[in-house]
Amino acid sequence: MGFDANVLREALPYINRFKGKTFVVKFGGKVAADEATLDSFCEELALCAQIGIRVVAVHGGGLQANELSQQLGIKPKTINGRRVTDERTLDVVKMVFGGKVNVEILGALRQAGVPAVGLSGVDGNILTARKRPPQVIVNLETGKPQTVDYGYVGEILDVDTRLLDTLIEKDFVPVMASLAADEDGDIYNVNADTVAAAIAAEMRAEKLVLATNVDGVLNEHGKRISRMTMHQMAALMTGGQVGGGMLPKLEAAARALQAGVCSVHIINGMKSGALLREIFTEEGDGTMITLNGYGSSVKPRVRGRA
Repeated sequence: MGFDANVLREALPYINRFKGKTFVVKFGGKVAADEATLDSFCEELALCAQIGIRVVAVHGGGLQANELSQQLGIKPKTINGRRVTDERTLDVVKMVFGGKVNVEILGALRQAGVPAVGLSGVDGNILTARKRPPQVIVNLETGKPQTVDYGYVGEILDVDTRLLDTLIEKDFVPVMASLAADEDGDIYNVNADTVAAAIAAEMRAEKLVLATNVDGVLNEHGKRISRMTMHQMAALMTGGQVGGGMLPKLEAAARALQAGVCSVHIINGMKSGALLREIFTEEGDGTMITLNGYGSSVKPRVRGRA
């Protein structure tokens, strides 16, 4: 394969702009489940870190947790894309998120030449949470309201990124599992999109990237929406055009943008090269969401992913 100078020429302005900026990149269990896919995605993360981007990785592991739950005879339960976590399920989540998935990501990043450190929100009091109280919601499957007790699912009360900052300054890539604790040390499962958004907001990140298994936010014809504002995103949500696992992602995107994150990107982490194309090309590869249509307060001269 020949070297394409145009690819590097297009990427160079973005490389220069993003050097020293913080990217929070969240990816789910489906990206981590296949070894080749995980290796490819971690190579892209490694490249971002090696050119000077401050990378924080956040991961879930819902697919792996479901598999282990079924092996143990525990039936997984989710409502509107969010996991209901009883005591037995919490044990599974701790084993999978804080153990299996986290270590496999560390191994893939090591193979890619990046020193990484595995963490959860419990480490260094990064995340302080409380139990989510029972909520009355409209079940998107039935269309009916119901009261839901999510069990050992946490809501984030406070974020302390000192440990993350220390690791990044020493050229480590933090890899965070989406677990948190309250002041009494009780452990909670927290939605990984929510964790990533909270970390990105506290660190005033340039970008929050949510890697999933679809090509981005899709319109009513099933086509990818390349760019949208938060107002346009809100219209999709209130119009009932998105649901399931995409809903918490868009809710997380809204919180991050309101807190000052410049842009949120939803990409297909199963596709090789999607992360790099989304960040370093004008066309992108997923859906870029900004507060007002631009990635910063200054209107760019040309359309781009910056």
